[in-house]
Amino acid sequence: MKKEPTKSDLGRIDRMRDEDIDYSDIAELDAEFFATARVVVPPGKKQVTLRLDRDVLAWLKGQGRGYQTRINAILRAYYEAHRSRNPRSRRGPRG
Repeated sequence: MKKEPTKSDLGRIDRMRDEDIDYSDIAELDAEFFATARVVVPPGKKQVTLRLDRDVLAWLKGQGRGYQTRINAILRAYYEAHRSRNPRSRRGPRG
């Protein structure tokens, strides 16, 4: 599958002045935000071999760069949604 080059506005963005940027839709980061903010460090990655249906893989790759990151995000979302429902998932591998 040949990928087409992506058009970029980086040159135009680089030429913008700070005062020309609209920040009105971004919430201000005040003291309250920093009082409740927490640092979240994602767990380390482990390389695996995974077999996927051809059409699923083609679709994921067709979404653009980062398909492996997208697979991880999809699996993480499923894991987060279901981990509290299944006590066996807390025991670890083959637990």
